[in-house]
This record gives sequence, structure tokens and C-alpha cells, in this order.
Amino acid sequence: MEAAWGRVRHNLRLSAGQRLFDRWLKPMVLLPDSDADMVRLGLPSAFMTNWVKSHYADRLLFEFRACLPEIRTVSVETVSTLEPARVLTGESIAPATPVAGATLLADSAAPVPAAEPVPAQPIGAPERSQFDPRFTFDRFVSHDSNRVARNAAQLLAEPGVPRFSPLYLHSGTGQGKTHLMHAIGHAFLAANPQATAIYMPAERFMFEFVSAVRARDTHSFKARLRAVDLLMIDDLQFVAGKDATQEECFHTVNAFMDAGKRLVIACDRSPHLLDGVESRLVSRLGAGLVADIKPPALELRHAILSRRLAENAAVPVPADVLDLLASRIHGSVRELEGAFNRVVAYAQLIGQPVTMDFAVQTLGEMLQGPKKRITIDDIQRAVSSHFELKQLDLVSARRAVAIARPRQIAMYLAKRLTTRSLPEIGRKFGNRDHSTVIHAVKRIESLRGLDGEIDGAVRQLMRQLEGA
Repeated sequence: MEAAWGRVRHNLRLSAGQRLFDRWLKPMVLLPDSDADMVRLGLPSAFMTNWVKSHYADRLLFEFRACLPEIRTVSVETVSTLEPARVLTGESIAPATPVAGATLLADSAAPVPAAEPVPAQPIGAPERSQFDPRFTFDRFVSHDSNRVARNAAQLLAEPGVPRFSPLYLHSGTGQGKTHLMHAIGHAFLAANPQATAIYMPAERFMFEFVSAVRARDTHSFKARLRAVDLLMIDDLQFVAGKDATQEECFHTVNAFMDAGKRLVIACDRSPHLLDGVESRLVSRLGAGLVADIKPPALELRHAILSRRLAENAAVPVPADVLDLLASRIHGSVRELEGAFNRVVAYAQLIGQPVTMDFAVQTLGEMLQGPKKRITIDDIQRAVSSHFELKQLDLVSARRAVAIARPRQIAMYLAKRLTTRSLPEIGRKFGNRDHSTVIHAVKRIESLRGLDGEIDGAVRQLMRQLEGA
């Protein structure tokens, strides 16, 4: 297993490029209880875990099975740095120790490790290697649902004085925001060889800012970002509730707008729906061009699959299989492409032709379609109805067990069934602190193993909310 992990890391480094590998894949470790059927990989933060799952889940399985055909599953998990564990890095075997200097800052919902940040490129040097070579305008399939966003992105990348800034892209997960941001980077640097550009997820912005505050060197952080010609910040929703980070983000946005430089922001919702973000920052973000990307229509899903098939001509995929994928997987472009890649990869690994039966067997639950989108309001209504309470009771300050326990169950379900952050969940329950939500989740997890009545109530509510 260790030898396979070393080869997998080597292949990932070659295919991803050094900068992308260093930022997202190098921190990944092989957990010692991996076995002949399942590989367990660990990452230090939930954000990194979600990114690797979204972008590399199929590739990791492909690489491991190329070395060890008996591997059936690759699990990517978040491993707390506060719990020492024996891990395998691929180059060496060493016990993982708690990160020195880990502390809770006013801006943090979890310990921020005092790790050395990814080295910044020297100011003035074009930062090309950070942009994914797969994400270009040529490979972005355009349709009515994304045409405004695509055309706006291309306009912003053109040389000369930008017609607007910032460009604010918003959509659900996996609809193409990150693709467009990388495409802007490629096109802008191609047209302006001496220009500089930086792309960073909001969590990276927060981490580097907090590290600069800890090192008492915020000047270097500000100077590095504001000196570039194009700045792109992805997943802005993650700064919700982070007051200090929002303050710095606000001043960064102002600096770019005042200087007439290019700024791109991506988020999972429109500016006016950002919960937990200061109104002045929301106002500045909405002052540029706001472009949304809608879920892909059937015609676009077919076009995307046809494009990907043309790029993978070595493995024929029948039209009926493409129709199956396009009709069953319609929530996310990323999921659609992931399903296609999985079918092709499995066919190559096993040496079988792609047929309808093969696709159904390979994809399994993915073909059931997306789950119903559940909101915190949905959860509060269901819980209050189940326990015969008023919905206002769940957000009140009352602490009677008859109210506190259903409130904890509702918080637990909100963490399990929605993508909302802990601070967002806390605000939805009477402006409670994120630590209250953590306590509620842990308490219900514990009680589910001890109290059959609570476990039954949680199961019933989950079935009701998910429409099962």
C-alpha cells in the first residue's frame, strides 16, 4: 500500500502541476488503517477535503486501482490535527503531531494551524502555473444558462481598460464558476504576458490573512494581493461570520475598484442573499457586474457529454449511455462529468466495453438523481411539527428540555442535511454561537447511540425531509 501511495503521489504531481499539487494534494496523507479493499486518505481541513473530493475522487480511485486492482473505494477524510495519528506521506512514515501554535482566533470557527503558507510567487512574476490547464474558454460549453457569465468572463479577460469590475459570479456547486475563473486567468495572462494574477479560495484568503496577523506582517499580505493586475477570490460564502476577514476583504475590494483593476468574486448565492456578510461589503460586490449560472438544461448536458466524449475517443460510449447520464444527472456539471469519467475509467481498468448495463452497475446511486434541496427553515418546520412546538420556540432563548432537545436535533439535522456553515446555522437559531451548534451536534450524535427514541425521531425526520 505504501509503495502504491508513493506512485499515486508521483503521478498526481505530474498531472496536476507542482503548484496545484503543493496547494491541495501534497498535504494528503495515507491513513494507517487502509486495507486491501479501501484506501483512507486524510487532509487537515474540511475545505481541502471537499475540494479534493470534488476534483480528484475519480482520479484517485483510478490511480490506486492501476496499482492495486483489488481496491474498491478511496475515502478522503478530514483528520483533526489535535488527535495524533500514525500517517504515511508517501515519502516517509512518521507520527503526525499536533500543529505547534494552533489557536482559536476571533475570526475562526476551528483551530487555525500555524503552518507555513504556500510560498507566494515574487511580485511581478506572472502566476501562470496555478491555473488548471483543463479550465479554458475553449473547453467551457456555453448555453443560455451560462452564456451571460461566460461572455462577461471573456470580456474581463480582454486587454485594455476593463469595462466593469468586480465581476461577481454566482451559482450552485459544480456549475462552472471555478472553470470560468481559471479561464479568465489563462486568457488574461496570454493577452498580457507581463501581467500578474492570483486565484485563491476564500479559505486561503482567510488563512493567509490570519497568518499575517499572527506574524504581525499584514503589510506584506496586503502588498502582495494589491500589487497584482487580476485578483480572483472563490467561494466567498466562507467568510460569513468572519468579521476580521470581511474587513480585510472589503478594503481589498475597494482598493481594486479605486485602482480600476480587475477583480473576480465567485460565490454560491447572489450578493443580497449573503447571510452573515457586512452590508457595506455586499454593496460593493453588487456594484460591478453580477452574473448567475443556472443549472444545466438537458440540451447543455448532452453538449457537455459530447465534448467530453470527443476528448476521450479511445473509449466508445454509446448514445443510450450518454442519454442516461444526461437525463438522470442534472444538478451539477461537475457531477455529470464525474459520472462520465467514472464510466470511462472503470471500462479501461476492467477492460470491458461501455454498455447500458455496465453504466448502471458502475454508477449505482448516482443515477437516482439529486437529492431534494433542504433548507434550515424546512428543518425547523419539520422538527417543530414533530415535537408539537411552535417554530419560534426553536429560535427562542428558552432552555427547558422539552424545547432544548428538539432545538439540538434541528441543529444536528441542519449540519447533516445542508451545506450551511456552523455560524450560519447558529444565526438561524436565534443568533447562537457556532460553539453551541457544535455542542448540539455532538450531543445528538451521542444520544442516538444511547436513546432509541431520539434515534428513531432523527431517522423519521431525515426520511421526511429527504422525501424518502
